[in-house]
Amino acid sequence: MRLTQIVAALRVEEPGVHAVEVSDDWTQGRTLFGGLQAALLVRAMRSQLPAADAQLALRSLQVTFVAPVFAGRLRIRSRLLRTGKSAVHCEARIESADGHTECLAVAVFGRSRPSALSFAPSRPVVARDPQASRQIEWLAGASPLFTRYLEQRWSAGGFPFTAAAEPHTQIHLRYRDEPCIDESLVIALADSIPSPAISTLREPAMASSLGWTLEMLRDTWPTDGTRFWLMDAVADAAADGYVSQSATLWSDDDRPVALSRQSAVVFG
Repeated sequence: MRLTQIVAALRVEEPGVHAVEVSDDWTQGRTLFGGLQAALLVRAMRSQLPAADAQLALRSLQVTFVAPVFAGRLRIRSRLLRTGKSAVHCEARIESADGHTECLAVAVFGRSRPSALSFAPSRPVVARDPQASRQIEWLAGASPLFTRYLEQRWSAGGFPFTAAAEPHTQIHLRYRDEPCIDESLVIALADSIPSPAISTLREPAMASSLGWTLEMLRDTWPTDGTRFWLMDAVADAAADGYVSQSATLWSDDDRPVALSRQSAVVFG
């Protein structure tokens, strides 16, 4: 099932509570792909927006991956935190069967306002276009299961566990079977690449995200699902088994769409 189909299948069980079934082909290791978790939480939070604010753009998203979220039936609880003049804050969480929080997110939705400020990150020099970049193939038993739905082509930097000289990657990305790119797909795309830190390792090691912040820079983008997007990512620091990394997501019209900051633990 495509990611957009899973998100569309989210159903209301009671006020503030949604449920959805997710198969294990959307896992990474023993937990569900974090980008899918985040996309589902944002969709649930959108149901809490006042009718007049239903189309507000997502401005920022903070996600904490508290515990593994296993495939199967997910229960998502959401609530409105505050409605202001231009911004709405919401919270959502994936809960286990016994009510424990497994993933927690807070989102800010906000309307545009007049401002004298207008600037954006400069696009990096891209080493290779998608056609000239190296594609990482999906391998049963080795690749995270969810990556079968993605095409990943390395423009710069090393593949995971190849003893790369620097923890920096540029990866062209697109979904294999998503004709139109919507908000849920952008959120998931921004969390889809392996940490550039593990490219510097010589041997395979487990890695897991702890916390993730996504800042949306635009509320419109090219929607053609056949186009490649670019993630330019760098691990800024690593010590004691913890990694801090940052990335910028670019659409193929050479404009930045989102800034990503993530903390992860690497067991190697």
